[in-house]
Amino acid sequence: MTGNYPPLIVLLGPTAIGKTSLALKMAQTLNAEIIGADSRQVYRYMDVGTAKPTHADRALVSHHLVDFLDPADQLTLARYQEMTYATIDDIHARGRVPLLVGGTGQYLTAVIEGWSIPEVPPNDALRAELEAYADEHGKQALYDRLARIDPDAAVKIHPNNVRRVVRALEVCIEAGERISILQQKKPPQYRILELGLRFERQLLYDRADKRVDQMMDRGFLAEVRRLLDMGYSRDLPSMSGLGYVQLVGHLLDGLPLDEAIADTKIATHQYIRRQLTWFRGHNPAAIWHDVATLDAQAIIDKCKRWLQGDS
Repeated sequence: MTGNYPPLIVLLGPTAIGKTSLALKMAQTLNAEIIGADSRQVYRYMDVGTAKPTHADRALVSHHLVDFLDPADQLTLARYQEMTYATIDDIHARGRVPLLVGGTGQYLTAVIEGWSIPEVPPNDALRAELEAYADEHGKQALYDRLARIDPDAAVKIHPNNVRRVVRALEVCIEAGERISILQQKKPPQYRILELGLRFERQLLYDRADKRVDQMMDRGFLAEVRRLLDMGYSRDLPSMSGLGYVQLVGHLLDGLPLDEAIADTKIATHQYIRRQLTWFRGHNPAAIWHDVATLDAQAIIDKCKRWLQGDS
């Protein structure tokens, strides 16, 4: 979007790549406020395992859509998009620059592309039926049902992502229309600059592994134990995040701690691969910067020129 529309700067990239530290530098220089685009950092009490910006970070720069939702609640994509647009408009109204930062591809793309998200509330009974079908017949069989009903939606979803397959089928069944038809796009009226961070794959895996170890040192296991003690079920969407599933397995099922940590690292690698696949398919306008040669000041200078109207 060009013209005289108000600006939106987006900083995206896979987990553990260093978005938070760069975003803080950018925000302080660009008169910006940070809007989170992370599906796990929205939850309260989940600080260590989500690598949430610290209280010091949030005191330094205003953060939005971070640390506001109870783990028992669920943030739908439609609600996230609505809240983000309202936050962007509020930041503009105060004469500041919105900086959307994160790695949750659907959150980012729904905002950037202006997805029209179907207004179909969750149907727990139908979801349970579809999940039971996947358990009995396999993930691929459930995916094949979606492919028959809505092939355009199916090609955008991995067969192993049962939650997204279930949601797509739920929308099709409840709305009586294909979700791919309902998900039309209306780009928001912002001038958008997309900046992406990338790193050599194996080096990024190594960095992610090190961060898992650091999380354990900072009390990740105690955080998960506290959530369980507070009554939050392992079945909640909030508890399905990287590391939380594995550490719950250690605490409740007797999975050895070293295996839980190793499984967390493997799951993180898999998640990074999915993120990179999403970015390749949905962020063609992003300007990519390799963190091995990252020049934060050069990026900030580019943003300043862009905000002044230069390309």
